[in-house]
Amino acid sequence: MKGILLVNLGSPDSPTAKDVKPYLDEFLMDERVIDVSKWLRNIIVRGIILQTRPKKSAEAYSKIWWEEGSPLVVISERFTEKVKQFVDMPVALGMRYGSMTIKNALQELKDKGVDDVLLVPLYPQYAMSSFETVVVKTMEDKDAFFPEMKLTTLPAFYKNKEYIKVLSESIADGLKGFDYDHILFSYHGIPERHIKKSDPTKFHCKIDGSCCSTNSVAHHSCYRHQCFDVTEKVKAYLGLPEDKVSLSFQSRLPNDPWLKPYTDFEFERFPKEGKKKLAVITPAFVSDCLETLEEIAMEGKHQFQEAGGEDYKHIPCLNDRDDWVQVMVNWLKDWQENELLPA
Repeated sequence: MKGILLVNLGSPDSPTAKDVKPYLDEFLMDERVIDVSKWLRNIIVRGIILQTRPKKSAEAYSKIWWEEGSPLVVISERFTEKVKQFVDMPVALGMRYGSMTIKNALQELKDKGVDDVLLVPLYPQYAMSSFETVVVKTMEDKDAFFPEMKLTTLPAFYKNKEYIKVLSESIADGLKGFDYDHILFSYHGIPERHIKKSDPTKFHCKIDGSCCSTNSVAHHSCYRHQCFDVTEKVKAYLGLPEDKVSLSFQSRLPNDPWLKPYTDFEFERFPKEGKKKLAVITPAFVSDCLETLEEIAMEGKHQFQEAGGEDYKHIPCLNDRDDWVQVMVNWLKDWQENELLPA
């Protein structure tokens, strides 16, 4: 029997330092997130970051926490329930980090008789610290606990026409009635070395201003290229003016080169250039979460206005929009009926 496993990032169980600490430990100790030797990662994470970060992160989570729980989890659950209404296969939801484990989701599918699973990482772009770690962890859990299961992975869908259409239309909805000077596509940041590590050619990705626009097999696993590609495709779909759109990368750790330009630097730069009415989109996520609701919608707005900005609009992620649900349902049915995966 076929079944579906949807996997998103995850969340602490509550916005308290007690629950945030083990969540951050699991997340930051992932070798695909902080990709250094285990002993050094232990020092960085457990010796330094976890001494102060849980309290600060808990305060940030408390700002965005919903009555029903973590926004990312609640939104993912709503999305899953909507998908279930349109497919006649079991559908389970797991998280890469936290208590809603991938193993438990696989067990849920097995208990329903599933032995042929389509894994759907809920990330539009490929990155070793998001898409890849979900695939690797799912394979590890399957091999260890459910060796009889067959596993197929839905590829990163950043360039899929149906995805671009619903993303573009969600942005158009968000822009209604907003007289913007500029639109910023803010993607989650990753270290530059991750781009080079993910390059199968080991020579194409130089991050030199031209490699992302020069065709290469490396683009299949190049997060930076895929972010640029999404931005260009949405610009084309919506007919957005070239001079009113740019992209940047948010969130980073210090003492390491991460993808540029940095979103927080852009928030300070735009008002100085007369761009005082800003709309911000976060297309590295399909579900609103701490990085969109607190970092962009709250802190980003404050920073932009402190720098002289006037009007600020954060456009929500796709979340559980009906048109996005229908796109996912179409992909799942194509796999169920014809073994086809979205291109």
